[in-house]
Amino acid sequence: MRGRRGDRMTINIQEHMAINVCPGPIRPIRQISDYFPRRGPGPEGGGGGGGFGAAPAGLAPLALAPPAALLGATTPEDGAEVDSYDSDDATTLGTLEFDLLYDQASCSLHCSILRAKGLKPMDFNGLADPYVKVHLLPGACKANKLKTKTQRNTLNPVWNEDLTYSGITDDDISHKVLRISVCDEDKLSHNEFIGEIRVPLRRLKPSQKKHFNICLERQVPLASPSSMSAALRGISCYLKEVRHLTGTSRLEQAEQGPGLLEERGRILLSLSYSSPRRGLLVGILRCAHLAAMDVNGYSDPYVKTYLRPDVDKKSKHKTGVKKKTLNPEFNEEFFYEMELSALATKTLEVTVWDYDIGKSNDFIGGVSLGPGARGEARKHWNDCLQQPDTALERWHTLTSELPPAAGALPSA
Repeated sequence: MRGRRGDRMTINIQEHMAINVCPGPIRPIRQISDYFPRRGPGPEGGGGGGGFGAAPAGLAPLALAPPAALLGATTPEDGAEVDSYDSDDATTLGTLEFDLLYDQASCSLHCSILRAKGLKPMDFNGLADPYVKVHLLPGACKANKLKTKTQRNTLNPVWNEDLTYSGITDDDISHKVLRISVCDEDKLSHNEFIGEIRVPLRRLKPSQKKHFNICLERQVPLASPSSMSAALRGISCYLKEVRHLTGTSRLEQAEQGPGLLEERGRILLSLSYSSPRRGLLVGILRCAHLAAMDVNGYSDPYVKTYLRPDVDKKSKHKTGVKKKTLNPEFNEEFFYEMELSALATKTLEVTVWDYDIGKSNDFIGGVSLGPGARGEARKHWNDCLQQPDTALERWHTLTSELPPAAGALPSA
């Protein structure tokens, strides 16, 4: 269509909509761009090949597009958005190299954090200040968190640090998971999460070091809000839960399994019945990964023991207080004078408390050893009675179950 200079050319509605209104199926009119080669990711898209007479290979003629294409099923804008999409789904977070060793003899888990490569940049300078922290799940995060040093301004940090968990039993190896997280430290704001790895401990064999070199993954959300509350709740929440469970007997709680009771750390006990002295020697050696009860993230723990039934109320023994620690070492020993036959009907109650000045002390956790106990606690007690004059050391799990006689929180 030609017109005089200065005249405005008019385009009818059919040409404007770029469709052919002839009878038959609706098809788009060929565009002039259909005759030009389009750049692609391959070598042919770099400017060579193609011509004006045909569309490039792999590009279907627009006229053969199905009618659904005209209804917005696929648009050039959608394709561009997919190509420019940038998230953790399409980019790597890096890899982490580490070793794990379960020492069955010493009941310890050794985590050797070696190095990371190709971490995701987290700072404005295109680098990161990475560090690694590990947790044992299930369990309270503060109680069993171990952490490496921070490496500054690098995406390929080298740590070569050993982190050790004490009090790890075969039962832990069978059902616990080790969570290893890589984070970026920020001094002026909150630390940022980079990626994590979760390793089921059942993959380990006793006394055999296993090497890992695994890609980091995005953070896995907790299974349910109750999982988060179980990991974070303190003694006040625990006491509130006890009030809600007053209609449930202690035996019914035990039958429901250990999942109802929250782990609050581990304690290493030594039991020995001394035939010459005719009494029970109880050694309070150490605790590991206790729950943090103070605002500073630590506790001031001490241990109390009772031998029940205690008619005369003279069986109480108490260790000294260890300040600001979740892994205290006591190495104290108590003696209960009693015949071996009478000891078979007794129960040893061990409780760990957090010392507070000017207010009631906080209950951290406890364990009972005796004929009514279960699992490792009962086995330890029976072995002590059956092997006199032999010191038997065992790790025991502290739970949030408050012994009946300790229901009243002590002030000292």
